[in-house]
Amino acid sequence: MANDQNLGDDLNDMLDDAKDNSREFSNEARKSANEFSSGAKEAFNNTTGENKKILAGILAIIVGSLGVHKFILGYNKEGGILLGITLIGMVLSCVGIGVFVVWATGLIGLIEGIIYLTKSDKEFYDTYQVGKKPWF
Repeated sequence: MANDQNLGDDLNDMLDDAKDNSREFSNEARKSANEFSSGAKEAFNNTTGENKKILAGILAIIVGSLGVHKFILGYNKEGGILLGITLIGMVLSCVGIGVFVVWATGLIGLIEGIIYLTKSDKEFYDTYQVGKKPWF
């Protein structure tokens, strides 16, 4: 009988130890998951900003007069303005003045592309994606 009681006490002790170990493991897993989640969010934000920065900068340099870089950054109104002015300039190019209009919108795109690519990732993200600064 005493042997059965000792066995029962031993089983209860083992069960208590298993509960404590599972709580510790659960807390450790929760901490690790929170750290991983925070790191992943930070990495995602940095990567997203960098990818848009490079894409918008290159497109601004290559086809800046069409405003594609503005559409990439979510500035639809500003992109439409550049596109519209460029199309009007192309139509007016047969008169002669349209060439200067297309050249001016291309110059705007070139300048913006250089500005985008020379900013740091954080500065670009804060200025153009969070702060929503539409021009230069």
